[in-house]
Amino acid sequence: MRCDAGPTRGVGHLVRCLALAEEFLARGARVEFFGTVEGVGWARRQLADRGVPLHPGPERPEDLVAAARRHDLDVLVLDSYELDPAGAGALRAAGVVTLAVVDGDTRGQDADVYLDQNLGATHGALPGRLLAGTAYPLLRDAVVAARPAAPRPPTPAGRPRVLAFFGGTDAFGAAPVLARVLLATGHPMDLTVVVGRADVEAELAALIPGRGQALRPIPPTDDLPALITAADLVVSAAGTSTWELCCLGAPAALVCVVDNQRESYHRVVAEGIVAGLGELPALAAAGLPGRAARADAARTLRALLASPERRAALAVRAWSTVDGHGRSRVADTLLALLPSPSHPTIPR
Repeated sequence: MRCDAGPTRGVGHLVRCLALAEEFLARGARVEFFGTVEGVGWARRQLADRGVPLHPGPERPEDLVAAARRHDLDVLVLDSYELDPAGAGALRAAGVVTLAVVDGDTRGQDADVYLDQNLGATHGALPGRLLAGTAYPLLRDAVVAARPAAPRPPTPAGRPRVLAFFGGTDAFGAAPVLARVLLATGHPMDLTVVVGRADVEAELAALIPGRGQALRPIPPTDDLPALITAADLVVSAAGTSTWELCCLGAPAALVCVVDNQRESYHRVVAEGIVAGLGELPALAAAGLPGRAARADAARTLRALLASPERRAALAVRAWSTVDGHGRSRVADTLLALLPSPSHPTIPR
């Protein structure tokens, strides 16, 4: 696996690669990570807990090939917006099966297989080489194990439990913005916010909840799937965690945090899989435009907090969208490309 994680990059690339790593480990394969994981202790622990080594991340195509040969790799997964796109083709030419994980743009990579796990993803120029759509999200063991057997029914809650998290590091400071919007609804709630940065925690500490409202910041945790399934409403970013929320059947309201989330965000909102709160820059803006964007988001959240039926409708559509078997389908595809049946294919 070749990916990076950090305070500004976030941990989305690493989390989905980790899910695929768990699948290969379960089948008896050897897995190694290559990349930079800095300033995110939680992410490093995920690798250490699974006994997966982390090596420096090769940048140039020739260095990727050299690393693949040095470590005797059969498959190399590339999950990065920053690597030289020529790396995939160089690996293929060297006989290494190569998967490029993409989000809309292949960046000109010449991979054996492309994975775009976003709703409605299509790449017309890649027939037979593309795994696209919500049959393929890469989800960790902890998420799949917590998937309920059926969507949750409407559940009245006078004081709903709300969980807010925005990736492993909240690189763009969404938590204080959305916490203010949530509290501004005036609706009673128990609000738990996952906080990965000291400056974000300080901003949250300055907020004053209203009558019947409570705000509790917590650090990044391995118990996130359990917190999601226990929440009456989840507020999050429209990144890779979208598919975790769907698999868990969580009623969710999402915010588009960065440009590369925009297309997927609009698709899942249009399909009624999640509620849409808008884009973070607009919600954080000063003046009349910012106040209007925040007021719109608060109205959406107030309606969800007051209506168990609305929350249940989102939960049904989300749960039906992602079944949790995406990583198995991806692993099957990659193993089928290996030249020898002697490679590990332990049945699940």
